[in-house]
Amino acid sequence: MQLHQSSWPEIEEYLKTSTGIIVPIGSTEQHGPNGLLGTDAICPEVIARLAGDESGILVGPTFNVGSAQHHLGFPGTITLRPSTMIAAMSDWAASLMRHGFDRIYWFNGHGGNIAPASAAFSEIYAEFSFGRAGSNQRPVKLFLRNWWELPGVGDLCREIFPVGEGSHATASEVSVTYYAYPDAQKKVEMHPKIAPTGSIRDADDYRRQFPDGRIGSDPSQASPEKGERIVKAAVKALVGDFQAFMKAN
Repeated sequence: MQLHQSSWPEIEEYLKTSTGIIVPIGSTEQHGPNGLLGTDAICPEVIARLAGDESGILVGPTFNVGSAQHHLGFPGTITLRPSTMIAAMSDWAASLMRHGFDRIYWFNGHGGNIAPASAAFSEIYAEFSFGRAGSNQRPVKLFLRNWWELPGVGDLCREIFPVGEGSHATASEVSVTYYAYPDAQKKVEMHPKIAPTGSIRDADDYRRQFPDGRIGSDPSQASPEKGERIVKAAVKALVGDFQAFMKAN
């Protein structure tokens, strides 16, 4: 069930049986010479959408621009400052809380979002503590899960790509996007075949060290068929993970 494809009476009815929602959160940034700029948003979005269709869980619109300043050396990247992202996440959560949602599961596709998302959680909890302390309202509960860390998913990705999975523009995430959008596949020869690894700081440093955008990966291995295997495993794992989140205190 998609929030943005529902009417307000349908959401009002949903809230009678559940106060939980999944919000896909990602980024719009370079993913090497054959990866889509929307990869980090597409991956959680397609997995969450299919999980919602299968289970009836409500899925919100995708928060598709994240914290990605270090990718700005590559055309097409769009980023938020960490402070902007924290404020935006706080407003999204406040809007949902206003309607009665108190279990918000942020389903993440971008490692650079982890730090600002954690800070946003702190801001939201602080606002709740100051404004609702001593009330009878059930406290809000927030959770961030990276899609590749769902139970069993990381193991499957490593099984499919024992060599050249890497840490950015990975073979697995590119495969997921090719499964979602098979007409968007790019055929590009990689030099070197497996990209070097290392740490990065700002945008210029990133472009200098990793000129084609990849880190440790060989995404030329990606295919829609491999992406389908990953997505099916992730959908099942997401449904179980969300249900466990809803049951926890």
